[in-house]
Amino acid sequence: MHSPIPIAVLISGRGSNMRALIERSREQTQPYRVALVLSDQPAAAGLAIARDLGVATRSVPATKSADRVGYDRLLADAIDGCAPALIVLAGFMRILSGEFVDRYAGRILNIHPSLLPKYPGLHTHRRVLAAHDPAHGATVHFVTAELDGGPPVIQARVQIFPDDDEATLAARVQAQEHKIYPLAVRWYGEGRLRCREGRAWLDGAALKEPVLYDDGDPGREH
Repeated sequence: MHSPIPIAVLISGRGSNMRALIERSREQTQPYRVALVLSDQPAAAGLAIARDLGVATRSVPATKSADRVGYDRLLADAIDGCAPALIVLAGFMRILSGEFVDRYAGRILNIHPSLLPKYPGLHTHRRVLAAHDPAHGATVHFVTAELDGGPPVIQARVQIFPDDDEATLAARVQAQEHKIYPLAVRWYGEGRLRCREGRAWLDGAALKEPVLYDDGDPGREH
């Protein structure tokens, strides 16, 4: 078995997806390890969680005078210190510059709490409830310069119930995020998932649509 690939996880808050990634990486069969957790917020709760789990952390706080490109260069310098094969955004609330995205083209994943291309941006749970949609979910996608517009990889769906509010819906979506994000990173670490020609490729074939996660299929992860 090849050595696990190093990944860097970027957070701005408590990093629940980060924790899921770290915990899953401890399984013997996982082809990745979390080499660094980095935040733009020095007081982010997720940094303490990562340290408690034995993972190296760094913060790169943004100053009021820092422009996006200048900040992203500092961020890249910090990331490059651990030479990650993949950068994973887990609740990182800064919009990355085109220069940063180009620097790591095809090597940045993000998870978004909606069934993209529906509801890019913020407040997705509120917006989906206001629209009275029957279903909601989360999408793992490669990052491009277009906000939440990169090639999708995998989605998980949840039913919306009549008595749902933002909190109950968010909790069910997040539970699915903790399953599909480690799975997508695993695929990347195994060499099965790549991004090229503006598409996500899985097992040598371009995905015409994102994989729909089936929670009842025990073979899905393999």
